[in-house]
Amino acid sequence: MLDELRDTPEVVWGFALALGIVLLLTPAIGQMARRIGAIDAPEPRRLNELPVPRLGGLALFLGILVPALAFLAINREVRGLLLGAAIATTVGAIDDFRGLAWWQKLAGQVTAAAVPAAFGIYIDRFTFPLLTDPYLELPTWLGVGATIVWVVALMNMVNFLDGMDGLAAGVCGIAGFTFAVIALSLGKPTAAVFSAIVAGACFGFLRHNFFPARIFMGDSGALLLGYALATIAIQGLLKTASTVVLFFPLVMLAIPILDTTFVLARRIKHGEKLYAADQAHLHFRFLRRGFSQRRAALTMYAWCVTLAGAALATRFVPFREGGEWHLWPTLLAGAIGLVAVAFSVYVVYILELVKLASRRGRRREEGERERRTA
Repeated sequence: MLDELRDTPEVVWGFALALGIVLLLTPAIGQMARRIGAIDAPEPRRLNELPVPRLGGLALFLGILVPALAFLAINREVRGLLLGAAIATTVGAIDDFRGLAWWQKLAGQVTAAAVPAAFGIYIDRFTFPLLTDPYLELPTWLGVGATIVWVVALMNMVNFLDGMDGLAAGVCGIAGFTFAVIALSLGKPTAAVFSAIVAGACFGFLRHNFFPARIFMGDSGALLLGYALATIAIQGLLKTASTVVLFFPLVMLAIPILDTTFVLARRIKHGEKLYAADQAHLHFRFLRRGFSQRRAALTMYAWCVTLAGAALATRFVPFREGGEWHLWPTLLAGAIGLVAVAFSVYVVYILELVKLASRRGRRREEGERERRTA
């Protein structure tokens, strides 16, 4: 791994430059947002108690664009990658400032997702672990369609996740850092550098966005980060011969995927609009269990780190080489995976089983009140 890092020092420089740009630029973006009225005012479905400027995604975009132009070889795919990022940020910024109907925002997201596909970044194969024939080649039309669906879905997932101070920036930063390590080990320098840049931008923004947040990333930032992580997963992980790469993006992005799945399932069950805002997201559930915003965010970060550990163990622990399983590496990888599973079970317990227990308690109290008044 150190050899790959020495051969690709742009990973470190890109991370550092993105971190510095976003750290320095975000306060100025916040002041601009206040002057033009791009403010999140307190309201019942929001957590902020004071007006907070949004449009932080503009700082994130510049923090990603400048290092990308400096450290990436500007070829056809990179042009498509950056052009799509600019479109995603623009669509989000317009929504932050003026507001867009759901279908207008969706059209903008589809446009952004179609750009990298048109420039050659699309899913052309899936690779599956532990199968005799693990490679599934896709026809171009299906690969492009799957790419657009994947990118749009992840843009909305990160947007859904961005409901609490520092949550989306922290989770995306951890995911970007992990993708950088994996892509570097897979010999994908462009994806590794871009992932490191995204991670640096997220951690720089987190300095201003962690509770109590002085600025929000808004849709401009959430759509940008969702787009970036989705395209990284395609360019650096799915388009390789490694037989476990399908596992990596699914595990590293499990938190926004699960959050969106639970929320949409609930809305479908209750016949609600899929695009309507509510307080059914994981972070709201943490808050209703008595967690502070700070503790809830740190718990979600820890969960994301355990998932990152499982992904890295799958890549770097040689538990199966030459078609043969090795006992001690298998036990080590299994133990790391068990930690991720245990933490996930803990989160499910906190958010679901405690919820059931509290409901039983409320029913018991209501029954006692009825008996006393009878």
